[in-house]
Parts: sequence; structure tokens; C-alpha cells
Amino acid sequence: ATAAGQGPVAADPAWGPLCQQVRQFFPADDAQARQWLQQRLRVFRVESPAGEAGGLLTGYFEPLVEASRKPTRSRRVPLHAAPPDLGQRKPYWTRQELDSQPAAQAALKGREIAWVEDPLDALVLQIQGSGRLRVTEADGRTRLVRVAFAGHNDQPYKSVGRWLIEQGELKAEQASWPAIKAWARANPKRLNELLWSNPRYVFFREEPLGELDAAFGPRGAQGVALTPGRSIAVDPQSIPYGTPVWIDSTEPLSTRPLQRLVMAQDTGSAIIGAVRADFFWGWGDEPEAQAGRT
Repeated sequence: ATAAGQGPVAADPAWGPLCQQVRQFFPADDAQARQWLQQRLRVFRVESPAGEAGGLLTGYFEPLVEASRKPTRSRRVPLHAAPPDLGQRKPYWTRQELDSQPAAQAALKGREIAWVEDPLDALVLQIQGSGRLRVTEADGRTRLVRVAFAGHNDQPYKSVGRWLIEQGELKAEQASWPAIKAWARANPKRLNELLWSNPRYVFFREEPLGELDAAFGPRGAQGVALTPGRSIAVDPQSIPYGTPVWIDSTEPLSTRPLQRLVMAQDTGSAIIGAVRADFFWGWGDEPEAQAGRT
């Protein structure tokens, strides 16, 4: 679970000369591109402090959710911009407090960006850190916008899938997002219990999504747009943003290799350690399915 766009960071000045060169380079084919990289970069194997070269690869995506600018009979779950007092109270109210305590709810009054139908859709937007909304405006017209990460409540992130496993409701191999949604539909009286098991609450900012912008992913922590299949989230204490990384894994539910050069451009609260990456699959139904399988 990442939080895409957790504030841009300054680029490492050591990359400056190479960046200038690459802007002038237009390879004729993959072989020429490979040769160019091999001539200019040194390769290091990433290992854990214990010397382990193997690690964990997970996947994430950019959700697309139907929303309304005003609450409707079916869309009653708000997505919030950051409240003015977010930096004054640390940690901020928990998810349960924001849902149930009048004082906490008052802090979010007027901060609603849009309203969605399913609280689990709101949760997945928060877990992924950003998403696309197909918003129905007050005049009935629809338009596509992006909600990007704008902060969180400084509470720990807890996996709702892990909570269901610990409750004995799902087995570890069953804890996919479709299975979590199916459990919620079958157990509506326990929905808040599920949601409140994760005290972290993410706030968003709205960004326009023009035709050109729609062809790119959200901005990652490096401050640049993520590229489906070529961007990963990393622990920046181990791998600096902007580093080309060769990953050697397998495709989800397959023995086919997933071996390719990607760029370290994002991070997330669950991405901790040296041999650890979150693979950005993109947006749409198939990337969502691939991310859930990874």
C-alpha cells in the first residue's frame, strides 16, 4: 500500500550530467539503449543488511471511482481535503473518531471534495494514495478529475486484509481485494469494525485531468508522473528516487518471468527495507486485477 505523491524531493545532483546526456540520446533499438546504459552506469546488487538478495514485490494501481460533487441518496461517503488544523494536532483523530465523534467531524466540515457510494472505494483510494474520479457535477455533467495524496492523520496503517485473517474470516491466500469486498457485502453490520481496524485516514487534493494528463499516472514521491509497468515505489533510505532498478521476479499467478528495468519514483508506508518494491501497474480493470494478484 503506497501513498503516491507524498511530496516531491530534490533530485540528487550527481544525476545532472547524465540527465543532460539522456535528453540528447534517441536509441535506434533496445540493444543500443542497453549498451548506452552499460557504458555510463555501474550496477550494484541490492541486499538486505543480513546479506539476503531476495525480497518482496507487491503491486499497486490508480483506482477509478464514480463520484458526485454533492451527496446523493446512494453516494454518502465523503473524500476530504486536508483540514486546517492537521499540522496542529499530532497524531490527528483516528478513522473511527473522524467517523463518530462530533468534534472530529466538525474539523472536516466543508472539506469534502466529492462523495462516493462504497466506503471500501474510499478506503482503496486512501490505500493506493491517489485515484481518478468520474465526478457528476451539480449541473449533471460529468468530468474526470484526479485526487492526489495531500497528507494523513499520522496514525499507523493497518491492513484490513490482515485484520480479516486474524479474525479467522479469511485465509491468507484468500485475502484479495475482491474477497474483502465480498466479505463486507455479506457482513454489513461489521463494516465499521473492518474499516476502523485501520486507524490511518488519508486526505486528498483535487487536480484537473485533461486529455494529456489522463495518459500519465499520478505524481509519485519523486514529483514526476508514474509510468505503468516502469515505475516502482521503494524505501528511499535504501534506493534513492530516480535510480534505475532491474527487477527479477515472476508475473502474478504465473511462472513467467517479470524481468525489466524500472525507475524508483515513489514510496509508501508499507514499503520498508532494501529488497522491497511496489510495482505500479497503471489504471483500469486489468491493472487493478494485476495489482491485487501481485
